[in-house]
Amino acid sequence: MEAERLIAAGRSALAGSRGVPAVMAEAWQAQALARAVGGRLARCGPAELRTEARELSETCALGSAVLDHPMVPAGAVRASQLTEVDHVPRVLAALGLLLGEAGIALVGVACGTEEEGLYWQCIEAIDAVDESVDRVHGMLRRLAEQEREREHEQELDRERDGPHGVIHGPAGFVAGQP
Repeated sequence: MEAERLIAAGRSALAGSRGVPAVMAEAWQAQALARAVGGRLARCGPAELRTEARELSETCALGSAVLDHPMVPAGAVRASQLTEVDHVPRVLAALGLLLGEAGIALVGVACGTEEEGLYWQCIEAIDAVDESVDRVHGMLRRLAEQEREREHEQELDRERDGPHGVIHGPAGFVAGQP
């Protein structure tokens, strides 16, 4: 399944989650999906993002480990359904939103619990989510910078070509020769 669809499903499931176990499970799912997307981009994404994508995957692995493994039925791990990442900037933007929402949900759990162990587990998971969001935003900035550089180079090419672009055809015809 394409990454954007999985992320949308994750956002919907997180928004609909009620109770601590459900929120924790969805936060875990978000980290697992971010890890999968990072891994996919590290293997076959744009070359300029591969290092950061690998770091995202590693960060999310740590973030998932912080959360006690939730009761997720076998085959229900959304990340295992990832087959493609079509439009990298859109996927990263959506992933950033999902992770941000997971972080907010974890803040709600941390603020609402009186259990010290759960509180600290949430705090560590929030830190991991924040680091993941930072890595996603870093990749988005890198893509935006490269897009600006490409546009600048195209603009320079157009200026070198003159106001009417490149004129094609035999030089003799332009010089007045038959």
